[in-house]
Amino acid sequence: MYEKFVSNTRLRRFIVLALVIFILFLVRDFMTPILLTFIFTLISVKIVKFVQRYIKAPTFLLATILYLFELWLLYLLISRYSTILIDQVVSTYNSIVHFYQHKEFNSDVVTNFISSYFKNHNWQDKVESGAGIILEQLQNVGRLAIAFIVSFILSFFFMVEKEKTILFSKNFLSSNYAWFFQDLFYFARVFVETFGVVVEVQLLIAIVNTIITTVGLGLIGFTQLPTLAIMIFFLSLIPVAGVIFSCIPLTLIAYSTGGIQTVIYVLILIVVVHCIEAYILNPKFMSSRTKLPIFYTFVILLVSEKFLGVWGLIVGIPIFNFFLEILGVKIRTKLTKD
Repeated sequence: MYEKFVSNTRLRRFIVLALVIFILFLVRDFMTPILLTFIFTLISVKIVKFVQRYIKAPTFLLATILYLFELWLLYLLISRYSTILIDQVVSTYNSIVHFYQHKEFNSDVVTNFISSYFKNHNWQDKVESGAGIILEQLQNVGRLAIAFIVSFILSFFFMVEKEKTILFSKNFLSSNYAWFFQDLFYFARVFVETFGVVVEVQLLIAIVNTIITTVGLGLIGFTQLPTLAIMIFFLSLIPVAGVIFSCIPLTLIAYSTGGIQTVIYVLILIVVVHCIEAYILNPKFMSSRTKLPIFYTFVILLVSEKFLGVWGLIVGIPIFNFFLEILGVKIRTKLTKD
Protein backbone atom coordinates (compact mmCIF):
# COMPACT_ATOMS: atom_id res chain seq x y z
CA MET A 1 0.00 0.00 0.00
CA TYR A 2 2.76 2.42 0.98
CA GLU A 3 4.79 1.63 -2.15
CA LYS A 4 1.75 2.17 -4.36
CA PHE A 5 1.08 5.52 -2.70
CA VAL A 6 4.69 6.66 -3.18
CA SER A 7 4.70 5.57 -6.83
CA ASN A 8 1.46 7.48 -7.53
CA THR A 9 3.02 10.92 -8.07
CA ARG A 10 -0.23 12.76 -8.72
CA LEU A 11 -1.98 11.51 -5.57
CA ARG A 12 1.18 11.93 -3.52
CA ARG A 13 1.65 15.56 -4.54
CA PHE A 14 -2.01 16.28 -3.91
CA ILE A 15 -1.69 15.01 -0.32
CA VAL A 16 1.53 16.96 0.24
CA LEU A 17 -0.03 20.14 -1.15
CA ALA A 18 -3.10 19.72 1.07
CA LEU A 19 -0.81 19.26 4.08
CA VAL A 20 1.14 22.42 3.20
CA ILE A 21 -2.07 24.44 2.85
CA PHE A 22 -3.31 23.11 6.20
CA ILE A 23 -0.04 24.05 7.93
CA LEU A 24 -0.12 27.53 6.40
CA PHE A 25 -3.68 27.90 7.67
CA LEU A 26 -2.55 27.00 11.18
CA VAL A 27 0.26 29.59 11.10
CA ARG A 28 -1.77 32.26 9.29
CA ASP A 29 -1.07 34.74 12.10
CA PHE A 30 2.63 34.54 11.18
CA MET A 31 2.12 35.05 7.45
CA THR A 32 3.41 38.63 7.56
CA PRO A 33 6.92 37.77 8.86
CA ILE A 34 7.01 34.66 6.64
CA LEU A 35 6.20 36.61 3.48
CA LEU A 36 8.46 39.52 4.43
CA THR A 37 11.38 37.14 5.02
CA PHE A 38 10.68 35.47 1.69
CA ILE A 39 10.51 38.82 -0.14
CA PHE A 40 13.67 40.23 1.48
CA THR A 41 15.59 37.04 0.71
CA LEU A 42 14.35 36.85 -2.87
CA ILE A 43 15.27 40.46 -3.60
CA SER A 44 18.68 40.05 -1.98
CA VAL A 45 19.42 36.89 -3.97
CA LYS A 46 18.56 38.62 -7.24
CA ILE A 47 20.67 41.69 -6.41
CA VAL A 48 23.67 39.60 -5.33
CA LYS A 49 23.46 37.43 -8.46
CA PHE A 50 23.28 40.54 -10.63
CA VAL A 51 26.36 42.04 -8.98
CA GLN A 52 28.26 38.75 -9.25
CA ARG A 53 27.93 38.91 -13.03
CA TYR A 54 30.40 41.80 -13.01
CA ILE A 55 32.24 41.38 -9.70
CA LYS A 56 33.60 38.02 -8.60
CA ALA A 57 33.06 38.27 -4.86
CA PRO A 58 31.77 35.81 -2.24
CA THR A 59 28.08 35.90 -1.45
CA PHE A 60 28.50 36.63 2.25
CA LEU A 61 30.61 39.73 1.49
CA LEU A 62 28.16 41.15 -1.06
CA ALA A 63 25.22 40.32 1.22
CA THR A 64 26.85 42.11 4.16
CA ILE A 65 27.51 45.20 2.05
CA LEU A 66 23.96 45.11 0.66
CA TYR A 67 22.31 44.88 4.09
CA LEU A 68 24.55 47.60 5.52
CA PHE A 69 23.55 49.82 2.61
CA GLU A 70 19.87 49.07 3.25
CA LEU A 71 20.30 49.93 6.93
CA TRP A 72 21.98 53.20 5.94
CA LEU A 73 19.06 54.07 3.64
CA LEU A 74 16.59 53.21 6.40
CA TYR A 75 18.49 55.38 8.88
CA LEU A 76 18.59 58.22 6.35
CA LEU A 77 14.86 57.92 5.80
CA ILE A 78 13.95 57.83 9.50
CA SER A 79 16.36 60.55 10.64
CA ARG A 80 15.67 63.10 7.93
CA TYR A 81 12.03 62.30 7.27
CA SER A 82 11.07 62.21 10.95
CA THR A 83 12.68 65.64 11.40
CA ILE A 84 10.70 67.02 8.48
CA LEU A 85 7.46 65.48 9.75
CA ILE A 86 7.94 66.77 13.31
CA ASP A 87 8.66 70.28 12.00
CA GLN A 88 5.51 70.18 9.87
CA VAL A 89 3.36 68.95 12.79
CA VAL A 90 4.69 71.73 15.05
CA SER A 91 4.13 74.29 12.31
CA THR A 92 0.57 73.05 11.75
CA TYR A 93 -0.14 73.20 15.50
CA ASN A 94 1.20 76.76 15.68
CA SER A 95 -0.99 77.75 12.73
CA ILE A 96 -4.08 76.37 14.45
CA VAL A 97 -3.23 78.14 17.73
CA HIS A 98 -2.62 81.39 15.86
CA PHE A 99 -5.97 81.00 14.11
CA TYR A 100 -7.88 80.54 17.36
CA GLN A 101 -6.05 83.46 19.02
CA HIS A 102 -6.78 85.83 16.15
CA LYS A 103 -8.78 88.86 17.16
CA GLU A 104 -11.39 88.24 14.47
CA PHE A 105 -12.05 84.75 15.79
CA ASN A 106 -15.17 84.58 17.97
CA SER A 107 -14.16 82.08 20.64
CA ASP A 108 -17.49 82.38 22.51
CA VAL A 109 -19.40 81.01 19.53
CA VAL A 110 -17.10 78.00 19.25
CA THR A 111 -17.18 77.39 23.01
CA ASN A 112 -20.99 77.47 23.06
CA PHE A 113 -21.14 75.12 20.07
CA ILE A 114 -18.77 72.60 21.70
CA SER A 115 -20.67 72.76 25.00
CA SER A 116 -23.99 72.20 23.22
CA TYR A 117 -22.55 69.30 21.23
CA PHE A 118 -21.27 67.53 24.36
CA LYS A 119 -24.65 67.93 26.07
CA ASN A 120 -26.55 66.40 23.15
CA HIS A 121 -24.12 63.55 22.38
CA ASN A 122 -22.57 60.77 24.39
CA TRP A 123 -19.06 62.16 24.01
CA GLN A 124 -17.49 59.80 26.57
CA ASP A 125 -18.29 56.72 24.46
CA LYS A 126 -16.99 58.48 21.35
CA VAL A 127 -13.73 59.38 23.07
CA GLU A 128 -13.28 55.83 24.36
CA SER A 129 -14.07 54.42 20.92
CA GLY A 130 -11.62 56.80 19.25
CA ALA A 131 -8.91 55.99 21.80
CA GLY A 132 -9.49 52.28 21.23
CA ILE A 133 -9.11 52.70 17.47
CA ILE A 134 -5.90 54.70 17.91
CA LEU A 135 -4.49 52.11 20.33
CA GLU A 136 -5.36 49.28 17.93
CA GLN A 137 -3.64 51.04 15.03
CA LEU A 138 -0.55 51.67 17.16
CA GLN A 139 -0.47 47.96 18.06
CA ASN A 140 -0.73 47.04 14.37
CA VAL A 141 2.15 49.38 13.56
CA GLY A 142 4.19 47.82 16.37
CA ARG A 143 3.50 44.29 15.12
CA LEU A 144 4.46 45.28 11.59
CA ALA A 145 7.68 46.89 12.82
CA ILE A 146 8.62 43.77 14.80
CA ALA A 147 7.80 41.55 11.82
CA PHE A 148 9.93 43.79 9.60
CA ILE A 149 12.94 43.62 11.95
CA VAL A 150 12.69 39.85 12.46
CA SER A 151 12.30 39.22 8.72
CA PHE A 152 15.23 41.48 7.91
CA ILE A 153 17.48 39.63 10.37
CA LEU A 154 16.38 36.17 9.16
CA SER A 155 16.96 37.05 5.52
CA PHE A 156 20.41 38.42 6.41
CA PHE A 157 21.39 35.19 8.18
CA PHE A 158 20.20 33.18 5.18
CA MET A 159 22.23 35.28 2.74
CA VAL A 160 25.38 35.17 4.86
CA GLU A 161 25.25 31.34 5.00
CA LYS A 162 23.41 30.77 1.74
CA GLU A 163 25.62 27.95 0.40
CA LYS A 164 25.77 26.21 3.78
CA THR A 165 21.99 26.47 4.25
CA ILE A 166 21.26 25.11 0.77
CA LEU A 167 23.74 22.25 1.20
CA PHE A 168 22.20 21.28 4.54
CA SER A 169 18.66 21.44 3.11
CA LYS A 170 19.60 19.11 0.22
CA ASN A 171 20.28 16.35 2.76
CA PHE A 172 16.51 15.95 3.19
CA LEU A 173 16.23 14.98 -0.49
CA SER A 174 18.18 11.79 0.20
CA SER A 175 16.49 10.81 3.47
CA ASN A 176 14.13 7.87 4.09
CA TYR A 177 11.21 10.12 3.15
CA ALA A 178 12.90 11.75 0.20
CA TRP A 179 9.69 11.68 -1.86
CA PHE A 180 8.02 14.06 0.61
CA PHE A 181 10.81 16.62 0.50
CA GLN A 182 11.15 16.24 -3.27
CA ASP A 183 7.49 17.20 -3.62
CA LEU A 184 8.02 20.14 -1.26
CA PHE A 185 11.00 21.21 -3.37
CA TYR A 186 8.89 20.95 -6.54
CA PHE A 187 6.12 23.14 -5.10
CA ALA A 188 8.64 25.63 -3.69
CA ARG A 189 10.44 25.92 -7.04
CA VAL A 190 7.22 26.61 -8.94
CA PHE A 191 6.06 29.21 -6.42
CA VAL A 192 9.45 30.95 -6.22
CA GLU A 193 9.62 31.31 -10.00
CA THR A 194 6.19 32.96 -10.21
CA PHE A 195 6.70 35.00 -7.04
CA GLY A 196 10.01 36.33 -8.36
CA VAL A 197 8.20 37.79 -11.36
CA VAL A 198 5.71 39.55 -9.06
CA VAL A 199 8.51 41.05 -6.95
CA GLU A 200 10.22 42.37 -10.08
CA VAL A 201 6.94 43.89 -11.23
CA GLN A 202 6.37 45.57 -7.86
CA LEU A 203 9.86 47.06 -7.98
CA LEU A 204 9.11 48.50 -11.44
CA ILE A 205 5.79 49.89 -10.17
CA ALA A 206 7.54 51.42 -7.13
CA ILE A 207 10.07 53.15 -9.38
CA VAL A 208 7.35 54.54 -11.68
CA ASN A 209 5.25 55.66 -8.69
CA THR A 210 8.25 57.39 -7.13
CA ILE A 211 9.08 59.26 -10.34
CA ILE A 212 5.49 60.39 -10.96
CA THR A 213 4.85 61.42 -7.35
CA THR A 214 8.20 63.21 -6.94
CA VAL A 215 7.72 65.17 -10.17
CA GLY A 216 4.19 66.08 -9.08
CA LEU A 217 5.36 67.22 -5.65
CA GLY A 218 8.08 69.31 -7.27
CA LEU A 219 5.52 71.03 -9.50
CA ILE A 220 3.32 71.69 -6.46
CA GLY A 221 6.23 73.39 -4.69
CA PHE A 222 7.63 70.81 -2.27
CA THR A 223 11.26 71.00 -1.17
CA GLN A 224 13.68 68.29 0.02
CA LEU A 225 12.46 66.00 -2.74
CA PRO A 226 15.27 63.38 -2.42
CA THR A 227 14.22 62.53 1.15
CA LEU A 228 10.56 62.38 0.18
CA ALA A 229 11.44 60.22 -2.84
CA ILE A 230 13.08 57.63 -0.56
CA MET A 231 9.96 57.53 1.62
CA ILE A 232 7.67 57.24 -1.41
CA PHE A 233 9.76 54.42 -2.90
CA PHE A 234 9.68 52.33 0.29
CA LEU A 235 5.93 52.87 0.70
CA SER A 236 5.34 52.07 -2.98
CA LEU A 237 6.74 48.60 -2.39
CA ILE A 238 3.44 47.97 -0.58
CA PRO A 239 0.96 47.35 -3.42
CA VAL A 240 -1.73 50.03 -3.81
CA ALA A 241 -1.96 50.66 -0.04
CA GLY A 242 1.51 52.23 0.02
CA VAL A 243 0.26 55.21 -1.96
CA ILE A 244 -2.52 55.69 0.58
CA PHE A 245 -0.11 55.35 3.53
CA SER A 246 1.90 58.30 2.18
CA CYS A 247 -1.22 60.48 2.26
CA ILE A 248 -0.97 61.57 5.91
CA PRO A 249 2.64 62.84 5.99
CA LEU A 250 2.36 64.45 2.56
CA THR A 251 -0.83 66.31 3.48
CA LEU A 252 0.75 67.59 6.71
CA ILE A 253 3.72 68.92 4.77
CA ALA A 254 1.39 70.35 2.13
CA TYR A 255 -0.68 72.22 4.72
CA SER A 256 2.41 73.77 6.24
CA THR A 257 3.80 74.65 2.81
CA GLY A 258 0.80 76.23 1.13
CA GLY A 259 -2.35 75.71 3.18
CA ILE A 260 -5.58 73.99 2.19
CA GLN A 261 -5.08 74.63 -1.53
CA THR A 262 -1.79 72.70 -1.55
CA VAL A 263 -3.41 69.89 0.45
CA ILE A 264 -6.08 69.58 -2.25
CA TYR A 265 -3.40 69.44 -4.94
CA VAL A 266 -1.56 66.67 -3.05
CA LEU A 267 -4.76 64.66 -2.54
CA ILE A 268 -5.54 64.92 -6.25
CA LEU A 269 -1.99 63.77 -7.06
CA ILE A 270 -2.29 60.80 -4.68
CA VAL A 271 -5.65 59.78 -6.19
CA VAL A 272 -4.20 59.99 -9.72
CA VAL A 273 -1.13 57.92 -8.77
CA HIS A 274 -3.33 55.39 -6.96
CA CYS A 275 -5.55 54.98 -10.04
CA ILE A 276 -2.54 54.67 -12.35
CA GLU A 277 -1.03 51.95 -10.16
CA ALA A 278 -4.20 49.98 -9.44
CA TYR A 279 -5.84 50.12 -12.86
CA ILE A 280 -2.97 50.55 -15.35
CA LEU A 281 0.49 49.63 -14.05
CA ASN A 282 -0.40 46.61 -11.91
CA PRO A 283 -2.58 44.77 -14.45
CA LYS A 284 -0.40 45.72 -17.44
CA PHE A 285 2.95 44.81 -15.89
CA MET A 286 1.58 41.64 -14.35
CA SER A 287 0.01 40.49 -17.62
CA SER A 288 3.14 41.23 -19.66
CA ARG A 289 5.46 39.32 -17.28
CA THR A 290 3.15 36.41 -16.46
CA LYS A 291 1.66 35.98 -19.98
CA LEU A 292 -1.83 36.32 -18.51
CA PRO A 293 -4.51 38.42 -20.23
CA ILE A 294 -5.14 41.76 -18.56
CA PHE A 295 -8.73 40.67 -17.86
CA TYR A 296 -7.57 37.61 -15.91
CA THR A 297 -4.88 39.60 -14.13
CA PHE A 298 -7.33 42.30 -13.08
CA VAL A 299 -9.91 39.78 -11.82
CA ILE A 300 -7.25 37.83 -9.87
CA LEU A 301 -5.99 41.01 -8.21
CA LEU A 302 -9.52 42.05 -7.21
CA VAL A 303 -10.46 38.62 -5.83
CA SER A 304 -7.16 38.05 -4.00
CA GLU A 305 -7.32 41.52 -2.44
CA LYS A 306 -10.85 40.77 -1.26
CA PHE A 307 -9.89 37.52 0.51
CA LEU A 308 -6.25 38.14 1.47
CA GLY A 309 -6.12 41.91 1.89
CA VAL A 310 -3.05 43.84 0.77
CA TRP A 311 -0.96 40.65 0.67
CA GLY A 312 -3.38 39.29 -1.92
CA LEU A 313 -2.08 41.87 -4.40
CA ILE A 314 1.36 40.27 -4.05
CA VAL A 315 0.60 36.56 -3.72
CA GLY A 316 -2.57 36.41 -5.85
CA ILE A 317 -0.82 36.05 -9.22
CA PRO A 318 1.82 33.58 -7.94
CA ILE A 319 -0.89 31.40 -6.39
CA PHE A 320 -2.89 31.40 -9.65
CA ASN A 321 0.19 30.55 -11.75
CA PHE A 322 1.15 27.95 -9.17
CA PHE A 323 -2.12 26.09 -9.65
CA LEU A 324 -1.84 26.46 -13.44
CA GLU A 325 1.49 24.64 -13.23
CA ILE A 326 0.12 21.99 -10.88
CA LEU A 327 -2.89 21.39 -13.13
CA GLY A 328 -0.66 21.20 -16.20
CA VAL A 329 -2.27 24.16 -17.99
CA LYS A 330 -0.05 25.42 -20.82
CA ILE A 331 -0.45 29.11 -21.63
CA ARG A 332 -0.62 29.85 -25.35
CA THR A 333 0.00 33.40 -26.55
CA LYS A 334 -1.39 32.83 -30.07
CA LEU A 335 -4.51 31.16 -31.39
CA THR A 336 -3.95 27.98 -33.38
CA LYS A 337 -6.25 26.59 -36.05
CA ASP A 338 -7.68 23.16 -35.39
